[in-house]
Amino acid sequence: MELTAGIIANHLKGEVLGNPDVVVSGMARIEQGKQGTACFLANPKYEKYLYQTKASLVLINRDFSPAREVPVTLIRVDNAYESAAVLLGLFSSEKKKTGWEFPHSISRKASIGRKVYIGAHSYIGKRSRIGNGAQIYPQVYIGENVKIGSGTILYPGVRVYDDCVIGERCIIHANAVIGSDGFGFAPTAEGKFRKIPQTG
Repeated sequence: MELTAGIIANHLKGEVLGNPDVVVSGMARIEQGKQGTACFLANPKYEKYLYQTKASLVLINRDFSPAREVPVTLIRVDNAYESAAVLLGLFSSEKKKTGWEFPHSISRKASIGRKVYIGAHSYIGKRSRIGNGAQIYPQVYIGENVKIGSGTILYPGVRVYDDCVIGERCIIHANAVIGSDGFGFAPTAEGKFRKIPQTG
C-alpha cells in the first residue's frame, strides 16, 4: 500500500510540513529510514537521527521544534508514538487473508461468518461459531461450542478448547492454548488438594 503525506495527515488529523505528495509504503526506525518509508520521533534521545534520516516522512509531536533544518517531510500530530501505531495498522490492513485453504476439517454443525480465512490443516468442532472477518491460520485447533468474535486472529498452532469464548478483534499468538488448566486446586479437609476443572 502506498500513501501520500497528505492522506496520512488527514487520517491522523495532523499537519504536513513539507511535500504533501511524498509517497511512503511502509514504516522504519528513524535511524534506519530509507526513501519510501515513514518514521516517527517521540523520544528526544533520537532527535539527532531526524537530521540524518533517509526516510521520506517523519511523524513528530506538535510541541516539538527542530533545532535546525530537516531534509524530510514532517507531519505534526498530537502523539507521534500513538500515530505511528495507527499508521502501522493502515499498512498492515491490506495483508488480511480470505478464503479457505485445504485440507481442513470443519464440522457441518459449525457456523462460519463472512470473509473468514481458514488456513490449511485447521480443525473446527461442532457448534463452534466463527465471526465475520476472523483469521484462522494453519494448524489451529478449535474445539466444540467455541465462539470466536469478528475480526479476531488466531495465529498458527493456536489451540482453543471446548466451550471457550474469544471476543472481537483479539489477537492470539502462535501456539497459545486457550482453556487449558489454570493450575487451580481446592484444599480438602484431609489436607489434600482437589483439582478445579477448567470449563472455558
